Amino acid sequence: MKAASLSFVLLSCALLAGCSGAASSPGPTDEAAGQGGVGGGAPSASSQSGAGAGDQSGAGTGNQSGAGAGSQASAGAGSEAGTGAGSGAGTGAGGQGGSAAAGGQGGAGGGPPVIAGGPDGFATVEGYGIRTTTGGAGGPVVTVSTTEEFLDYIARPGPYVIQVSGSITLPTGTTDGMHAVTSDKTILGLGADATLTGGGLKIGLPVDNAITSPPPDAVHNIIIRNIKITGATDDLINIQMFSHHVWIDHCDLSNGGDGALDIKRGSDLITVSWNHFYDHTKTCLLGHDELGAAQDIGRLRVTYHHNFFDRSDQRNPRVRFAEPVHVYNNYYNDNSYGIAATWNAGVVAEGNYFFSVNNPGRVIFEDNEPGRMIARDNTLVDCNHEIEVSGPVIEPSTYYDYTLDSSADVPAIVMAGAGVGKIDL
Repeated sequence: MKAASLSFVLLSCALLAGCSGAASSPGPTDEAAGQGGVGGGAPSASSQSGAGAGDQSGAGTGNQSGAGAGSQASAGAGSEAGTGAGSGAGTGAGGQGGSAAAGGQGGAGGGPPVIAGGPDGFATVEGYGIRTTTGGAGGPVVTVSTTEEFLDYIARPGPYVIQVSGSITLPTGTTDGMHAVTSDKTILGLGADATLTGGGLKIGLPVDNAITSPPPDAVHNIIIRNIKITGATDDLINIQMFSHHVWIDHCDLSNGGDGALDIKRGSDLITVSWNHFYDHTKTCLLGHDELGAAQDIGRLRVTYHHNFFDRSDQRNPRVRFAEPVHVYNNYYNDNSYGIAATWNAGVVAEGNYFFSVNNPGRVIFEDNEPGRMIARDNTLVDCNHEIEVSGPVIEPSTYYDYTLDSSADVPAIVMAGAGVGKIDL
């Protein structure tokens, strides 16, 4: 295990090499507010690679390259994508299929669809007694097309692979439209039109500020893939109260009443990959407010990669306390700000492409305590400001291996691969 010592040193802000091209007009005024946290122990990359035994080892490693290759398939790297995705998914799908067949709920084939790739980043890091994120693998596979069926299965105990067919409306009722997902679930949209509308998904126990360490019943092991979530009255997805091992991948997230994807209150070991965020203002909050240190410090370790932040105005993400947060190979298009690191959060931002972003990266943000950010190999075009940097920050490679795409190639790769309908089912 590699030791990762947390440095509390705040260096004065320096500016990374800047924007090129004509400056665009400033975006809307940045808005304060947010919610967040930071991660616990620091398992090594070796624990991640050994973490899969069967369906996840191949998936975690395969998806590292397979995720990038998957989107590049549209751009011409089809054979590479097929190889990487097939080996990672084949093992995992086989295990799920057997269980589903035994339960008689696998649908037409008696088992789940073969899903390309598997989680990577922090969702694959061992911790809290779990080796990696597997979702509902090994549980029954069900297909739902009604509100009643969907709400029934996401609330059941035990593992389930829940396939969503068509559009499902989530009621507001007495929950502000937020519906709790229990541990060990995979929610998978079928095709390119699977949609949840009118409400959002809550991953986590009820908020309790008195709880400052992970409870034994913390929600964990959740996968949400290939589904549109839109029109929620509150958040589209909210992860809270020490939830861990969550993978949000290849989703379309838009037009929510508050956050698109908020992660807060001690949640940890999460990967947000290949999603399309659009028609939304407060996109990704990481750390709920400046009073969250007791729950958040040492947690909130999150990987954001190959996401399309498409005119999603702000919080892409907006970070408090967390370290390290890994933001790589994302495509930013016409945002008021990209990344904000505050309250001693530590962010590594690398290989991203920023187009027409007023403030691509900030460590000095309104009246917040400053954060830290290391920036490498980013491309800035028609931006009004440069990325603010301050360090040091713990390197994500302390925890897992990853491969960067060239930032110049990121727009084509991300637009070809992010969002729904881009993975093999």
